[in-house]
Formats: sequence, structure tokens, C-alpha cells
Amino acid sequence: METNGIPERPLDPQAVRSAEANLLPPEDEQRMKRMLEALCDATRVKIVQALSEQNTLAAGDLAHVISRSRSATSQHLKVLRDLGVVVASRKGNVVHYSLSNDLPGNVIENAVAAFSALKTHAA
Repeated sequence: METNGIPERPLDPQAVRSAEANLLPPEDEQRMKRMLEALCDATRVKIVQALSEQNTLAAGDLAHVISRSRSATSQHLKVLRDLGVVVASRKGNVVHYSLSNDLPGNVIENAVAAFSALKTHAA
């Protein structure tokens, strides 16, 4: 018997329990969803590629690197800041950004690093 197309009884209950244990709890699933949504924008991926914990860039320089206006860059940085992916530090009138070494920063940085395999190498 099925409810909404979902079988009521699994064929292998032990395997199902094991698989369910791997799933994130609902609140963590929401964080994952927001992180994945952040990765679905090429501009935000470029920002993460340009930054590292050691490589900080002023907001204007970052806009130059990713070829976006300061305003557009600021909007993308806000999304990444709200997720905890980037951190800002003020030096006088200039705000510098770097990747956070907290969990969200590490998750996004590792995901973006995987995209490096897409680089085409000159033969």
C-alpha cells in the first residue's frame, strides 16, 4: 500500500534506517538549502573564488575582479555575509572581505573549489 506515492513499508528496513540517519535535521536542511541557493549564482561563486581566508579584498577591488558594479557586488556580498560565508573588516573607510573559516565558509569554499576541475587547460 502507498500513501501519496510513498511505499508504507520498506523492502529493507535496516538500510532505510541507516539512510534516514544520514539526513540532516530540518533546521540544518534549511541552512543547506540557503547555501546551495547561494552557489546557484555565478557571481557569488566568483566572489568565493576570488577570496580566501588569507586573501582579503576591498569591496571596490572585488567588484573590479568579478567585473560587476559596486552596487551589484555589495548585494551579493550581503547574501554571503548573511550566510556566514564571508566576513568584513573595516580599515578606515574601506571594507575588506575574506572567507570565513567557520563552517558555512568552509562548506562553500570546498564546493566552489570542486568547480576548478571545470577549468580548461591549454594543450
